[in-house]
Amino acid sequence: MNPITRISIPDLSSRPFSLTVERTMPSTPNILYRAWTEQFDLWFAMPGSVLMKAEVNDVFFFETSFEEKRHPHYGRFLRLEPERLVELTWLTGAGGTKGAETVVTVELKQIEDGTILRLTHAGFPDEESRNGHQQAWPLVLARLEDALSKFS
Repeated sequence: MNPITRISIPDLSSRPFSLTVERTMPSTPNILYRAWTEQFDLWFAMPGSVLMKAEVNDVFFFETSFEEKRHPHYGRFLRLEPERLVELTWLTGAGGTKGAETVVTVELKQIEDGTILRLTHAGFPDEESRNGHQQAWPLVLARLEDALSKFS
């Protein structure tokens, strides 16, 4: 008999600020899924900073660098559906989610010439935090697209 894993989902009801960004990527859902679950250091995180195992309820940590400052990110995987969906909590400090545990959902839909990647980020503590991420996520997805040649 397999034990049932209980997943604690953040209550976002008091934090209604969210955003959605969509981008068509010239890649397969499999490669993009792996980019979000196994190869974060090839396109997003500082090399050597990633502690991540793609299993539901497992925690992860990585750092990014922006304007010569290190920015730690923490979270845990909530749902994983290979080639279709990655959902994780997302927690950063004062300049990001201001310590609030937010939820990032990455949906992947294969189309004839690639994959539609739809990213929803929900549970921001305020408009300022949401607006900052509204500007950042398109840049992050562009970086992912630029790095696709690194993935096998």
